[in-house]
Amino acid sequence: MAKLLSFLVLLFSSLLLLTQASSKKPPATSARKEDIPFIKCQVCEKIAQQIHAQVQKKEAEISPKKVSEFEIIEISENVCNVKKQEADWMLQIDIVEKGDKLELVEQGEEGHCNSECKTIEKACQEVIEYADTDVAEYFYKKRPSIEELNKYLCYDLSKACSVKTPPLPKDRIPGEKFVPKPSKDAEMEKILRSMQDMPGAPNMKMFSRDDLMNNNFNDDGSNDNDDDEEEEEEEEENFPKNLGKVLKNKEAPKKDLKEKILRQVSVTGKKVKKEINKASQIVKKWWKGNKKGKKQGPKSSKSTKNEL
Repeated sequence: MAKLLSFLVLLFSSLLLLTQASSKKPPATSARKEDIPFIKCQVCEKIAQQIHAQVQKKEAEISPKKVSEFEIIEISENVCNVKKQEADWMLQIDIVEKGDKLELVEQGEEGHCNSECKTIEKACQEVIEYADTDVAEYFYKKRPSIEELNKYLCYDLSKACSVKTPPLPKDRIPGEKFVPKPSKDAEMEKILRSMQDMPGAPNMKMFSRDDLMNNNFNDDGSNDNDDDEEEEEEEEENFPKNLGKVLKNKEAPKKDLKEKILRQVSVTGKKVKKEINKASQIVKKWWKGNKKGKKQGPKSSKSTKNEL
């Protein structure tokens, strides 16, 4: 009860903060896949740094206990998921064009996750892919340094840094500028990310005051009500057709059930008939024995009783 109460208080306070936030989030954009080859090695190095740092932080929190392999796997799985706390590092990086290269530059504060942030996330996912458990197992057994982990992940496992990074095309379209988040928004989103594993919390989202006033509760600013009405209209139009299909589908199970019942009744009837025949044979034998006892006199009747 206390946990539920504290959760409700936290939720209520978060909603108050959100309604006070006057800034509207920039529209969500997709990853620029064409940029991934130019940042893949740098992203891999960041992953190695983050896994190493986050495991050490976890160990300091639970000392003198050791971090389990499962906990390291959890860090490795979430480090490339921007919706998780372990991937907060992505929100602080700007992709900057320098000559014929792209560089990941840390800004020291969180920004909105637009196309550059999602490009880093996509590159991160390509690097770690299905290797998260291998990295976790290696870290758990070897307890490597950052350099050793970097070599294992970026050269031996993923080969992200084994291939030379190609020069940047001259006609590349520049990416958007790094847009810092207002401190209240950044703080609120951190709280929501930390609540992802709580029951009922994974679907929670953050909305600005404009979103709340305009009833915009989707990432793209659209309203679900129109879609729901269209779906309901389509269902109403197709109702007679769908009804026939539904009834047809329901008839088959009913027939199967009827056949099963009749089959079971038949089997049970045969068993009952067999038991009745046995009982009748026993009664006949007893009746014949009883008649003989009466003819033979009292002694034989006593013996018959004993037999019974």
